[in-house]
Amino acid sequence: MKAAILKEFGSVEKFEIVEIPMPKPGFREVLVKVIATSVNPLDFQVRRGDYKNELTLPVITGHDVSGIIVELGSGVENFKIGDEVYYTPEIFKGQGSYAQYHCAHESIIGLKPKNISHLEAATLPLAAGTAWEMLVTRAQLKINQSILIHGGAGGVGIPTIQIAKAMGAIVYTTARKVHHKFLTELGADFVIDYENENYLDVIMQLTNNKGVDVIIDTLGGNTLSESGKILSQMGQVVTLVDIDKPQNLIEAWGKNATYHFVFTRQNRNKMDELTKLVENKKLKPVVNKVFSLEDIGKAHSLLETRAGDKDLYGKIGIEIASEMPLT
Repeated sequence: MKAAILKEFGSVEKFEIVEIPMPKPGFREVLVKVIATSVNPLDFQVRRGDYKNELTLPVITGHDVSGIIVELGSGVENFKIGDEVYYTPEIFKGQGSYAQYHCAHESIIGLKPKNISHLEAATLPLAAGTAWEMLVTRAQLKINQSILIHGGAGGVGIPTIQIAKAMGAIVYTTARKVHHKFLTELGADFVIDYENENYLDVIMQLTNNKGVDVIIDTLGGNTLSESGKILSQMGQVVTLVDIDKPQNLIEAWGKNATYHFVFTRQNRNKMDELTKLVENKKLKPVVNKVFSLEDIGKAHSLLETRAGDKDLYGKIGIEIASEMPLT
């Protein structure tokens, strides 16, 4: 099979497209023909070596799969050959998604939503799965709670807005002015122009100085320390960003705040819940650009640097194989 491998960590030029043996499914594993995958910030972080102590070279990276089961290992109980599935691979335990075939344990995969393509489905597992982890598992967001989602036009921000609205929250988000109309149509109640407005002042004005109940941090920097200034009492901050410098949380201490640090986990239940949201038209994937496996380096470069497209929003999809059109 064809795969994009890394023999060493570093720049996008380190990707090599090679032919390697097809994997064989083990106990309770399925072999999936990969139709599509996508690119996430975690992918370029892995490529450049941020998690090199967790991986053994050479390695196939990639954290999204949408495809078709073509072989069953022994003991598989919940799936059959021909099932269309999607999931996030356990890359730190094995192979990632930048290949024509992938083996996965049946406990982490879900049936692909019937009303979207494989390319669209491939943009959801890691990003929307992370959103679910942050909103449902950690923050346990409730109806009529207020939430600020930083980076609303990003790969994680877009599903987070939609899931938060599906849960009945009042949604505030930050984005460039060019994305405001799109995010409002997506479900955001208030969109803040972070380039020309101080989001701290705007949030306090919009909430009558109460602050918001939940803050979702997709940016890093000083977001954790600033969050305490606009949290309501007993508020929560959920971050998916690596913490690389000290944070002053004195403001949050005064609010009796709770902080959650999220590195998303894989499980079928989460995928099944996302499928329900998509099929009920509560969650819509947004694919901005599409590349081939051979151009995986270009896709990484675009996401990592925004070169040539500073207003990029949504997800970058990777077509591995052709698919039948939706009927």
